[in-house]
Amino acid sequence: MKITRIDAIPVRVPMRQGVVNSPAFDRDVPLASFADLVKHILRVRTDGGLEGIGETYRGVPEADIRRNIDLLVGKDPMALNLGALPIPKDRAYDGFEVALFDLVGKALSVPVWKLLGGRYRDRVLVDYWCGRQTPEDIGRTARTAVERGFTGLKMKCALEDPMVERVRAIAEASGPAFRIIIDPNERFHHPAHAIRLARQLEGYHVELFEDPVPRWNLDWYALIRQKTTIPVALHIHLPYGHSPRDLIAAIKKEAIDYLNIGGNMADFVRLSATADLAGIPVWHGTEVDLGILDASYVHACAAAKNCTLGSDIIGNFLREDDLIVDPISFQDGHALVPDGPGLGVELDEKALERYRV
Repeated sequence: MKITRIDAIPVRVPMRQGVVNSPAFDRDVPLASFADLVKHILRVRTDGGLEGIGETYRGVPEADIRRNIDLLVGKDPMALNLGALPIPKDRAYDGFEVALFDLVGKALSVPVWKLLGGRYRDRVLVDYWCGRQTPEDIGRTARTAVERGFTGLKMKCALEDPMVERVRAIAEASGPAFRIIIDPNERFHHPAHAIRLARQLEGYHVELFEDPVPRWNLDWYALIRQKTTIPVALHIHLPYGHSPRDLIAAIKKEAIDYLNIGGNMADFVRLSATADLAGIPVWHGTEVDLGILDASYVHACAAAKNCTLGSDIIGNFLREDDLIVDPISFQDGHALVPDGPGLGVELDEKALERYRV
């Protein structure tokens, strides 16, 4: 079997109204406008008539996509090491990895989770998601999450935001058992700020602080762990300036309780296994993606023993369309793991044309 052609179709799928920031926080331009960046849907075709589908992250340079197409056309996908493809590991890499796992899974009539080593679970815990919202808006978001069966909400935020009021609004809207995940993207700036806020939030069900302060300063993470009762998590996304050494360093310094891992499927499973040796639970991060990438996350989470925290597989609830025929199935806040060959999802041709750039 040989790859004869790879198509890369640019698409732009907007977010649903009101699911990211409240208008008062639209000055947070990167968070408010990330859905405007183009993604590419990949179709890898072979001389045997099989096709694998993939999806890139937003804003991947087209030149990188074209380079990878040139490197892969003519190759036998069955002869490739799917965990180390012969293309550069940059933002373009993951979409091609997804398409080739899908293709090989279809060729062998097995789901992707089996190619990743087998599954530990048949459903994956998922948390709802929002950007920076006012207490009133985030209360409504929490009620929506509960109505849809979710048991946790991850919020984006910054130090100057009304954090206590937000958390109180979530708790009042969803109940005391509802989990709250706080992700300031390093914008608590200093341990003193994070520690002060953690003490103000005692009594609420705050599951963790993700990246509360700059990631490079693991001593600060260790200090926050010592001074607060809220668990601390680090986000590692290969290869965005991160490496497996970052996880090793965090383990050695006893700097984290949990780990958010983003990036390609093979590296997710490998890094999760490393974290598991240290007793650290993980979840899968996201860029609020479309259905193909979200499906790949479900397979990867199923294949990682310690992926027991709520993952960010939420794009089909937040974007106008997920570009797959049947959305990922959810039950009681869990994504059900597909059993069909490959990713187990089918590209929606009509939606692809509707959102094509």
